Amino acid sequence: MTLPAHRGRDSVSGWAPLRELEELRARMDQLMRATLPFPGGGFPEAGAAEAWAPPADIEDTEDAYPMELELPGVDKDRITVEIEDGELDVHGEIKQKERTGVLRRQTRHVGQFDHRTNLPPNVDTEHITAESTNGVLTVRVPKAQKAKPHCIEITG
Repeated sequence: MTLPAHRGRDSVSGWAPLRELEELRARMDQLMRATLPFPGGGFPEAGAAEAWAPPADIEDTEDAYPMELELPGVDKDRITVEIEDGELDVHGEIKQKERTGVLRRQTRHVGQFDHRTNLPPNVDTEHITAESTNGVLTVRVPKAQKAKPHCIEITG
């Protein structure tokens, strides 16, 4: 069986789609090198361990701000939850798995992760809790107790 000839769309006619894509990538790389803080500039290499933020949901309930972060396969000993200057910081690292075969495709994140959230002023930072279950880290940030209205006695 013979294949049809594609005329007018090959390097003979002057149109080289792969060359144009390489030129576009080079121009984009130059733009990124000038604007983004990747080490050495440009895009990180495919499969390179780079900092990333895990997906997170933050809810506002009556008494707290519960936050759920997706961290599948991350041991709780590799996660740090800190409070500093009104900011909640969850960070850690997922190590690259040792492989015996050829890695054909990688879509899961590896390397350092960091999730930062500014806390509202009405939180009780002394009673924040964190729990890791089934690959979901739940951080519960309780709201501070509101001052209850009460009567003040006048003396004198």
